[in-house]
Amino acid sequence: MNSINEKEKKLHLALEELKNLDLTNPDLKNNIENLNMQKNQLEIEKNELEKKYKELSDQNEILSKRLDEFRSKEKVEERKQIEFSEKIDELNQETDTLLEEIDKWQM
Repeated sequence: MNSINEKEKKLHLALEELKNLDLTNPDLKNNIENLNMQKNQLEIEKNELEKKYKELSDQNEILSKRLDEFRSKEKVEERKQIEFSEKIDELNQETDTLLEEIDKWQM
Protein backbone atom coordinates (compact mmCIF):
# COMPACT_ATOMS: atom_id res chain seq x y z
CA MET A 1 0.00 0.00 0.00
CA ASN A 2 2.80 2.25 0.80
CA SER A 3 4.04 2.09 -2.74
CA ILE A 4 0.57 2.88 -4.05
CA ASN A 5 0.40 5.94 -1.80
CA GLU A 6 3.83 7.01 -2.95
CA LYS A 7 2.88 6.50 -6.56
CA GLU A 8 -0.33 8.48 -5.97
CA LYS A 9 1.62 11.31 -4.34
CA LYS A 10 4.10 11.33 -7.23
CA LEU A 11 1.19 11.37 -9.68
CA HIS A 12 -0.43 14.31 -7.84
CA LEU A 13 2.89 16.16 -7.81
CA ALA A 14 3.34 15.50 -11.52
CA LEU A 15 -0.20 16.73 -12.19
CA GLU A 16 0.43 19.89 -10.15
CA GLU A 17 3.64 20.53 -12.06
CA LEU A 18 1.80 20.02 -15.33
CA LYS A 19 -0.92 22.45 -14.22
CA ASN A 20 1.68 25.04 -13.31
CA LEU A 21 3.66 24.43 -16.46
CA ASP A 22 3.65 27.48 -18.73
CA LEU A 23 3.10 26.11 -22.20
CA THR A 24 3.52 29.47 -23.86
CA ASN A 25 6.78 29.98 -25.59
CA PRO A 26 7.84 33.65 -25.35
CA ASP A 27 9.65 33.46 -28.70
CA LEU A 28 6.58 31.99 -30.32
CA LYS A 29 4.38 34.67 -28.76
CA ASN A 30 6.75 37.41 -29.97
CA ASN A 31 6.84 35.86 -33.43
CA ILE A 32 3.05 35.77 -33.56
CA GLU A 33 2.84 39.39 -32.45
CA ASN A 34 5.42 40.40 -35.06
CA LEU A 35 3.56 38.48 -37.74
CA ASN A 36 0.30 40.17 -36.74
CA MET A 37 1.93 43.59 -36.92
CA GLN A 38 3.43 42.77 -40.32
CA LYS A 39 0.07 41.47 -41.52
CA ASN A 40 -1.64 44.67 -40.41
CA GLN A 41 1.04 46.78 -42.09
CA LEU A 42 0.73 44.78 -45.30
CA GLU A 43 -3.05 45.19 -45.24
CA ILE A 44 -2.62 48.95 -44.86
CA GLU A 45 -0.13 49.01 -47.74
CA LYS A 46 -2.41 46.80 -49.84
CA ASN A 47 -5.34 49.18 -49.27
CA GLU A 48 -3.18 52.16 -50.20
CA LEU A 49 -1.96 50.40 -53.35
CA GLU A 50 -5.51 49.45 -54.32
CA LYS A 51 -6.57 53.06 -53.87
CA LYS A 52 -3.64 54.30 -56.00
CA TYR A 53 -4.38 51.65 -58.61
CA LYS A 54 -8.01 52.79 -58.82
CA GLU A 55 -6.92 56.42 -59.16
CA LEU A 56 -4.43 55.50 -61.89
CA SER A 57 -7.01 53.35 -63.62
CA ASP A 58 -9.49 56.23 -63.58
CA GLN A 59 -6.84 58.60 -64.92
CA ASN A 60 -5.95 56.09 -67.62
CA GLU A 61 -9.58 55.88 -68.69
CA ILE A 62 -9.88 59.68 -68.85
CA LEU A 63 -6.64 60.00 -70.80
CA SER A 64 -7.66 57.21 -73.18
CA LYS A 65 -10.90 59.03 -73.92
CA ARG A 66 -9.03 62.28 -74.51
CA LEU A 67 -6.59 60.49 -76.80
CA ASP A 68 -9.48 59.03 -78.77
CA GLU A 69 -10.98 62.51 -79.09
CA PHE A 70 -7.67 63.93 -80.34
CA ARG A 71 -7.32 61.11 -82.85
CA SER A 72 -10.84 61.71 -84.06
CA LYS A 73 -10.17 65.45 -84.43
CA GLU A 74 -6.93 64.67 -86.22
CA LYS A 75 -8.77 62.46 -88.73
CA VAL A 76 -11.31 65.21 -89.33
CA GLU A 77 -8.50 67.71 -89.92
CA GLU A 78 -6.77 65.32 -92.29
CA ARG A 79 -10.00 64.89 -94.25
CA LYS A 80 -10.42 68.66 -94.41
CA GLN A 81 -6.87 69.06 -95.61
CA ILE A 82 -7.35 66.41 -98.29
CA GLU A 83 -10.59 68.08 -99.41
CA PHE A 84 -8.84 71.44 -99.48
CA SER A 85 -6.01 70.02 -101.58
CA GLU A 86 -8.52 68.45 -103.96
CA LYS A 87 -10.33 71.79 -104.33
CA ILE A 88 -7.04 73.54 -105.04
CA ASP A 89 -6.26 70.90 -107.68
CA GLU A 90 -9.70 71.45 -109.22
CA LEU A 91 -9.14 75.19 -109.26
CA ASN A 92 -5.73 74.73 -110.83
CA GLN A 93 -7.25 72.56 -113.51
CA GLU A 94 -10.00 75.08 -114.13
CA THR A 95 -7.43 77.85 -114.27
CA ASP A 96 -5.37 75.87 -116.76
CA THR A 97 -8.47 75.25 -118.82
CA LEU A 98 -9.38 78.94 -118.74
CA LEU A 99 -5.87 79.92 -119.70
CA GLU A 100 -5.98 77.54 -122.61
CA GLU A 101 -9.31 79.04 -123.68
CA ILE A 102 -7.88 82.53 -123.39
CA ASP A 103 -4.91 81.47 -125.48
CA LYS A 104 -7.24 80.07 -128.10
CA TRP A 105 -9.24 83.32 -128.26
CA GLN A 106 -6.12 85.38 -128.54
CA MET A 107 -4.91 83.52 -131.55
